[in-house]
Amino acid sequence: MNASLVAKMLRYRWWIFLILGVAYLLVYFHRLSLSVVADDLIFEFATSAGVMGLLSSIYFYCYAVMQLPAGLLSDSIGPRRTVSAFLLVAAAGSIMFGMAPTIEVAFFSRVLVGFGVSMVFIPTMKILAQWFRKDEFASMAGLFNAVGGMGVLAGTWLLGYMAQSMGWRISFVLIGAGTLVIVVLAWLVVRDRPQDKGWPSIADIENQQATPPPAAIPLLAGLGRVLSEKSFWPVAVWFFFDCGLFFGFGGLWAGPYLMHVYGLSRAQAGGVLSMIAWGMIIGSPLMGFFSDRVVKSRKKPFIICGVVLCAEMLFLYLNPDGLSLAALYGVFFVFSICASSIVIVGFTTTKELFPVSMAGTSVGAVNLFPFLGGAIYMPLLGRVLDSVPQPTPGSYALEGYTLMLLVLLASAVAALCCTFFMKETFTKQAHG
Repeated sequence: MNASLVAKMLRYRWWIFLILGVAYLLVYFHRLSLSVVADDLIFEFATSAGVMGLLSSIYFYCYAVMQLPAGLLSDSIGPRRTVSAFLLVAAAGSIMFGMAPTIEVAFFSRVLVGFGVSMVFIPTMKILAQWFRKDEFASMAGLFNAVGGMGVLAGTWLLGYMAQSMGWRISFVLIGAGTLVIVVLAWLVVRDRPQDKGWPSIADIENQQATPPPAAIPLLAGLGRVLSEKSFWPVAVWFFFDCGLFFGFGGLWAGPYLMHVYGLSRAQAGGVLSMIAWGMIIGSPLMGFFSDRVVKSRKKPFIICGVVLCAEMLFLYLNPDGLSLAALYGVFFVFSICASSIVIVGFTTTKELFPVSMAGTSVGAVNLFPFLGGAIYMPLLGRVLDSVPQPTPGSYALEGYTLMLLVLLASAVAALCCTFFMKETFTKQAHG
């Protein structure tokens, strides 16, 4: 095997990772961006907070609906074409949003953004599966998730700075223009697999023999196989409970909890919640390394994080209002690692349950469940809080939050139970 071709391939894949990583940063940027400029939008469009909440939620509905099509398209027409085409849609949506004359145009623009960025994660997972070895995949997925954490920071403080210095409209137009640059780079640089550049595949390098490229899977043929695989369902149900807990608490009700129970200011609560982003940035690559290199297992990290998450939820339930500010920072950092960083092992496990030619379909199918969990848990936890009389309008009682923490504890236990039924997909034969 030509050593120079192998060296070129091993260098080139990092350019692919960099371009797709920036694209994924934009996914998280758009996911949180409206929370920063909500007041400006309400004033600009003379609308209400309720309408603004709907404008924000449009992104999540579009993202959830497109996860299965993302996998099917990645496995049929190819991930590079999928990413490039839909990022172009996202770029148009961002520019249109910055120029929107009415709230109706703003809604349509957010639909375009939601559909566009929904086609980044799944195709990237398929591309990484072709360019990196099996014992590298979890580590690369961890780095990729860490980039998403950077997008959380960019979608909050960076956008806040941009909006303050040049206005929210110009900010979104510039983000759209930057997305167009990523589209061009993705089309010119990204390739679905090394063979598309005439280079040996990862399998060729590991086995020292040529292997034919995987055949394309028909749109629906792979889906039936994924859903009929018994080992798929413990991972899928785990995603539902774990991400329902994460999105419901960390993504919505943790802020009110910190302000109502601990009396923190909005800025102080934001500082504590920033630990969620830092947990993703620091914890995700460490989780991939831990799975790939330390325990050499997929199942063990699930169980360890599940036990820690259960212990943490029990601790919060028993001490809902008795922690110091420093302790809260630590609690939310650990919460992010055990409920968010661990998901990269979940996607790795799902990929390894099936042939690489089905990576898009399998990961796309399982990615329905975290968003389904978030969609159910956000209003569910709100109903739990509403079940206890409010001490004052606009706030919730300690008893309500204590009951909410009990629901979260039960969810953590359910997620832990799922881990014991998971199949160990890390094998010495598959990983060298």
